Formats: sequence, C-alpha cells, structure tokens
Amino acid sequence: MIEPLRGFKDGYLMSLNLGTPPQVVQVFMDTGSDLTWVPCGNFSFECMQCDDFMNNKLVSSFYPSLSSSSFRDTCTSPLCTNIHSSDNTFDPCAIAGCSLTTIIKSTCPRPCPSFSYTYGGGGLVIGSLNRDTLRVHGSGGDLKEVSSFCFGCVSSAFKEPLGLVGFGKGLLSFPSQVGFVHKGFSHCFLGFKLSNNPNFTSPLIIGDLATTSRDGVHFTPMLSNPIYPNLYYIGLESITVITNGNGNTSSSSSSSSSSSSSSSSSSSSLQLQVPLNLKSFDSGGNGGMLIDSGTTYTHLPEPLYSQLLSELSSKISYKRCSDIEATSGFDLCFKVPVSDEVAGAMLPDISLRFLNDVELVLPKESCYYAISAPKEKMVVKCLLFQRMDQDDGEGYGPAGVFGSFQQQNVEVVYDLEKERIGFLPVDCASSAASHGLIH
Repeated sequence: MIEPLRGFKDGYLMSLNLGTPPQVVQVFMDTGSDLTWVPCGNFSFECMQCDDFMNNKLVSSFYPSLSSSSFRDTCTSPLCTNIHSSDNTFDPCAIAGCSLTTIIKSTCPRPCPSFSYTYGGGGLVIGSLNRDTLRVHGSGGDLKEVSSFCFGCVSSAFKEPLGLVGFGKGLLSFPSQVGFVHKGFSHCFLGFKLSNNPNFTSPLIIGDLATTSRDGVHFTPMLSNPIYPNLYYIGLESITVITNGNGNTSSSSSSSSSSSSSSSSSSSSLQLQVPLNLKSFDSGGNGGMLIDSGTTYTHLPEPLYSQLLSELSSKISYKRCSDIEATSGFDLCFKVPVSDEVAGAMLPDISLRFLNDVELVLPKESCYYAISAPKEKMVVKCLLFQRMDQDDGEGYGPAGVFGSFQQQNVEVVYDLEKERIGFLPVDCASSAASHGLIH
C-alpha cells in the first residue's frame, strides 16, 4: 500500500477517500496521535486561530449527509471507550443517557457521546465519532475498501484547521484500523525545496513493503513508555557537530559521559552532557525522545540546547543576525554569502546518535533554512532546532522531539512487529520517482 504525501505549510497531507459516493479530504499525516478526524460540513465548522489556513483551497470538509454509508459509532463500541479515555466500558453509554438494563447488557443503541481531543501544541478538536467506508491504494495501485472505518467528525477546533490521520499505535489509529499495526510503515519526506511542488509527492508505504528487504537501514529500538504506550519514542545518546575546512574536520560530540576538550590548528573536539532522560522515562512516563511527524522542528532540553547553540556559534564564522533572531523564533541566525558554491556550504553538519549505535548525519538543508530572499549578495540562514518547553522546568512530557523537518530526505521505517525505527539518508525525490509519484 503506497499513499502519496503532499507538502503543505509545515506538514504533509494525505488524501482520505471517504464515503459513498467518495469524498476526498486532505488531512495532515501525524505519527504523534491516534485519532483520524476531518472537518465536517454538516455543521458550521468553527476554527479559532486558524486564519492562515481557512481560505486555502486545500482546506475541505466531509459531508456525512451526502454519504449513504455514513453512520454514528455507538456508545458500546470499544473505540468510543477509547476516545473518551475511560477504563470503564459503561461510561460512554451512561453519559449518553442509556437505561441501566441496556448498559448492563451492552445493548444500548445510542450514539457515542461527543468527544474532545487535545494535542501537545495546545490544539483542541470537538466532534462526534463516525464510521464510513474508506478507500486506500492497494499494492497494485487499485483502491481497496475498508468498511466501517472510525474517525472523528469535527465541528469545532482550536489551532487545528485541517484534519489529521493518526499513525500512533492505539486502537483508533490508521495502521490499527487498516490491519497493519503489527507490520509497519515508512515515509520519505521530500526536501523543503520540493515539498510544496504540486508535481512531487512524498512516498508513504504501509505494510510488508515498508519493512522487508531494508538494505542499508540502521535500526534503533522503540522505547516502551508505560504511561503513553501509543507514541513512538527513541533514545538519543549523542549529538555531533562536524565542521569541515581546508580539508580537515573538527567535531564536537555530546554524550552522557564526562566533558572534555582539545584543540589543534586543524581540529578541536568538545563533549557536552546529554541528559539521561533523553533515553529513559521516569515513573510518570516523562522523558525519552518523541519522533513526531506533526512537530515541525527538533526540540532539545536545556542545558543541552544552549550548549549546542554555543558550540555551533563558535564554529561558524559568518556574522550573527541578532535582529532576525529577536523576531523569527529561531535562536541562531547568520548572514551567509550567496557567492558560496552552495549558500551555507561551510555551516557545520549535525549528527544524531541513537541507541544501538545508530548514527544519522542530518542533511544540511534540514538543519539550516534561508528565512528571507537574498539581499545585497547575502542570505539569512537560521538553525532549525528549538528549545524544549518543559512546563516551567517541571520536565513534563517527552524530554525532546525529533521533528519532521529534520526527517526530510531520510527514509524513516517504523517496524512495528520488531518494535524498532530505522533511518536511511536518501534522495526522497528519487524514491518518489521510483514509486511513480512524480508527475
């Protein structure tokens, strides 16, 4: 099963083919949640703080009244219990006002009560749980029907203007409902220069094809979080900053070992402390590095984040742009000469090393971004890493997040059967072409 993903804003859109007759709705692909939901046009869809999206032609709604196969999920459904985060299977039917007899016998025909669903970035959606026919692409490119696919029919949203297709590990997730939760999936996000080109789409591969014959892919284990078992966590062991100049290489490696430094005329190295909670959890499920296609940039905790900025700044000779840093939301920006063979070619590489000695050298264009057009033969490039918000220092939630921008031009393989995640740097445009996704 191969589905094309289209770059849009800071995410990747997947087309959901829902209903009878089919309606096509564009939704963001999200590995950081389970629920698949769409804006529903039968209601007056209300979205607060969504002004940048609402007039875009890609923003579309689903109309259940126009589908002959659409129906509300019942309060006795396990997925209804799941969406209400209840350990008591009787709760949804009690909320729906069912009689005691039908609750005890699990025969209440009433629909699942309306739900609210929250996201880590502060987003919120409110709606009903619906079922309808979903059509997905089979291995031969033909459409395969999935009957009674369960999804949220959303009437109100806050900071969530487009629907989402959830690729987490829970009962509601897309892989679970289409029968691939014990197999896996992979994606190869196109680089930013091509991600918004309508002629190019990124390949999303679901099922056996995603996890078999993975030559060159290096796998790191998924970390099991007992409190948040449906999310994907990996363990970060070190970060390396690699600077090339005059044929020589200098590196700065950050690991959980002690700090040291050395230097010479051709190279220098510095080890930084990496907190242990980037590869472990506390009793409350806090810690680990979340890998999330729904988060744009990689986030690191303090003091590691500031130490990384300091090391990069010491290795980069370009002039800092403090005025841009003050207004852009990025903490490290430089004026780079356009006359460089490739603008920013002398900016350091950044390598992440995960558990099982898996090292991933990030594509340079995934680490630095030109945030403005060239001016006076100079372009401003900013580091695309950000500080982890730790809720006033309490360390709630993941210790870090591996965001989608740093996953560009990397094949990321989610092997759910063997509970591991693999990485292979590739040209995702070539990968897309091999799957017939360039038009």
